[in-house]
Amino acid sequence: MRDILLTVIIVGLLPFILRSPRIGAYVWAWISLMIPHRAAFGFARTMPFAQMVALATLVSFLFSRERRPFPVNSITVTYVGLMLWMSFTSFFAINTWDVVFDRWLFVLKIHVMMYVTLMLLRGREQIERLIWVVTLSIGFYGIKGGVWTVLTGGGGRVWGPSGGMAYENNALGLALVVLLPFFYYLHQVSIRRVLRLSLVFCIVAITFSILGSQSRGALLALAGMAVFLGFKSNRPALTTTLLACCVAAAVLFMPDSWTGRMKTIENYDEDVSAMSRIYTWKTMWALALDRPIVGGGFVVNTRTVFAIYAPAEGAGAYKGGQSFVAHSIYFQMLGEHGFPGLGLFLLLGFTTWRRAARIASQTKDQREYGLWVPLLMRMVQVSLAGFAVGGAFLSLAHFDLIYYIISFVVLVDATLREQNTAASATSPSQASPAIASTP
Repeated sequence: MRDILLTVIIVGLLPFILRSPRIGAYVWAWISLMIPHRAAFGFARTMPFAQMVALATLVSFLFSRERRPFPVNSITVTYVGLMLWMSFTSFFAINTWDVVFDRWLFVLKIHVMMYVTLMLLRGREQIERLIWVVTLSIGFYGIKGGVWTVLTGGGGRVWGPSGGMAYENNALGLALVVLLPFFYYLHQVSIRRVLRLSLVFCIVAITFSILGSQSRGALLALAGMAVFLGFKSNRPALTTTLLACCVAAAVLFMPDSWTGRMKTIENYDEDVSAMSRIYTWKTMWALALDRPIVGGGFVVNTRTVFAIYAPAEGAGAYKGGQSFVAHSIYFQMLGEHGFPGLGLFLLLGFTTWRRAARIASQTKDQREYGLWVPLLMRMVQVSLAGFAVGGAFLSLAHFDLIYYIISFVVLVDATLREQNTAASATSPSQASPAIASTP
């Protein structure tokens, strides 16, 4: 029954997508982040729903009047440059071409659909629709996991959607940390009391879900994000106090097994998982020093790479030629795409942060934008801070969620630019003499 219902919904949306590619942008975000077909148990589980939606969206996009020019600013220039550089380094990859090409194609699909989204959505209504879709697509697992954590007393781990980048408990924990600021944003801009109360429940449940993931990296990211969220909110003192009380209460609720696992952060040298990360980071660093420009290309977690670049002092602990993923967005980009790739990746985050700060400053006194744009831009900064902290321990440099968050800034910036251009074109100084002289 679940397979039939899901198939009917997605296939039924295709005609609407062909009429309006904007609907396709929303549906693609939903499917790529939530991966709803993985919750089915029959034929729908392996159906290529994402490819179907992407194809319908691209066909509609090519013939639609909804298409806007690609927004050009410091963020998008860096963004496109990063994708081009990752494509360039693929020609010098260490791994076999078929493996590298599959990974490159996977990453390309994410960014191409993101570029399409940037050319379709404008205005507060459309941007907030995208925010709702993004937050609820992964937030669904956080809400469900938070309830499960409370009901089970925190005795198990919370997992994400099967087959997605947020499936692992650590990845889901970080994804929920990154999304919490946008639940707060939606709570602040919502008018209906029932909706605001529902969002408060979501925030509390997701906090329990983050702790229930038993991810030490997510815990650190949650702490860093909470501090930034307190300072960036409309009421810093009140919000910081409420957040501290909420997190403290959730931590006290967790069992001793959870507390013991979190305490291993202090004694990382006695934890096998933590030491494997350090062992891998040293390997990625040695790889980058040997190939500083192009790195090792996509998929460097192979025995060949570790046999060449792994440190000798750690070889005894990892017998059998073991290899590990980078376990860090920074070492992942460094090992795969060299110092230029890491530089572009960091520059993308920096330019997004700066652009968000500038937009917030420019619109805070404007009647049309002051009620939502500054708050949204501050929440983007809070989310980026959480990702920067938690991402230091996870290989999520190609996670499409963070690029959606970057797109919020680009879409707001494009909206402001286009509306300012339209206002300048219709101002009295630009009007014809007959119109300008009319009383």
